[in-house]
Amino acid sequence: MTDCIFCKIVDGSIPSKKVYEDDKIICFYDLNPQAPVHVLIVPKEHICCADAINEDNADIIAYIFTKIPEIAKTLGLSNGYRIINNCGDDACQTVKHIHFHVLGGKQLAGQMA
Repeated sequence: MTDCIFCKIVDGSIPSKKVYEDDKIICFYDLNPQAPVHVLIVPKEHICCADAINEDNADIIAYIFTKIPEIAKTLGLSNGYRIINNCGDDACQTVKHIHFHVLGGKQLAGQMA
C-alpha cells in the first residue's frame, strides 16, 4: 500500500528505531511512547485491522503472538507487559495497518479508560 506509513517503514523508505525484524514482522519503538518501553509490532503484510483477519492471514497474527514474549524479554520486560491493538476509528486506530503495542517498564494503570 503506497500511502501507508507502516508499509513505508517495512520497505525502509521511512526510518525507524528497530528492535526486531525478520521476514514476517518488524518491531520498532513508538514515536509517542506511553510507557518507559513502548514498541510496535507490525506484520510486513498489509492487513488493515483486526476486522480483516481471516483464515488466509491468521497465521501471521499467531506468529506475532509467539514472538512477543521473545521481544519482551530482549526489552527487559521481566515483570510483565501490556499488549494493545486498536481497531477502527472509535478505538483511535490512526494507522490503518494492523499493529500491536507492547508497553511496559513500570507498573501500568489498572484502568484502561
